[in-house]
Amino acid sequence: MAFVDQARIEVQAGNGGKGCESHYSDKYTRYPICNGGDGGRGANIAFEADRNLHTLLDYRFKQHYVGERGGHASSNNKTGKRGEDLILRVPVGTVIWDYDTDLLIRDLKVHGESVIVAKGGEGGRGNNHNRTVLPPHEGEKRTIRLELKIIADVGLIGFPNAGKSTLICDVSKVKSKIANYPFTTRAPILGIVIDEDDPDRNFVMADLPGLIEGAHEGKGLGHQFLKHAERTKILVHVIDMAGSEGRDPVEDYYKICEELDLYSEELLQKHRILVANKMDLPDAKKNLTRFKRKVTKDIIPISAKDKEGLDKLLATIRLLL
Repeated sequence: MAFVDQARIEVQAGNGGKGCESHYSDKYTRYPICNGGDGGRGANIAFEADRNLHTLLDYRFKQHYVGERGGHASSNNKTGKRGEDLILRVPVGTVIWDYDTDLLIRDLKVHGESVIVAKGGEGGRGNNHNRTVLPPHEGEKRTIRLELKIIADVGLIGFPNAGKSTLICDVSKVKSKIANYPFTTRAPILGIVIDEDDPDRNFVMADLPGLIEGAHEGKGLGHQFLKHAERTKILVHVIDMAGSEGRDPVEDYYKICEELDLYSEELLQKHRILVANKMDLPDAKKNLTRFKRKVTKDIIPISAKDKEGLDKLLATIRLLL
């Protein structure tokens, strides 16, 4: 399934039904009795968060949604049927914006949470009780922008080819594409890390696309990556300690920190766990010694390839969670 995290759609709530102008009379009635009912209200259009959905792909193929019209009224004071609300289901973590004003409508973070984005039109008024007949109202029209920000407990961050995909494959049952070229991961990959002894200690990990310099300005996969990082409780910063592509692990660390800090204050405040990956390669130990002299923060050495050091990393994550 393709991962689609943005969509734009147009919605139109249902129009109200027509009111009825009707007069009842019989041989016992001196003056006709007004008995026209009111028209039914048009359908509202709402969004509802559904944990069983993981992408906005459906909204790329269908972009126009119209609510059901309210039923027309009839004589004998019969009111028209109300239009049945149209519920559009989206993944948990979907942010709903008004496209024209760029105002936030609702951030749907919880399964079952919903919000009405377009209200159905009022039905027309009938002439019962000697009222003046009034026409029905049209339903609201709106252009909506949908933006999916995944919700995960832990987000893996780092430059391309730091070993994030290998790591998430090691600790969860997810199968992520792994190759030795940048941006192998082009969309967030979610995996559940299971504790066999205590299911309450399970957590969701996200393999987020690799960062590059200038990501906070939208370069590379910048904004697409960073908006997902905002949702996580903990960031695991994976560093290629071997410098296997001629990179400097110390420089990589500071550049990633700068990108996160420049993007938002929220990312600046998040818990971060430093991970020195690729410790199985020749230059890793030497680089780690130099790294510890330059960066006075705790760092966990691992080899995702050889599955070494992962128990300590998972224990640290669970302790923070």
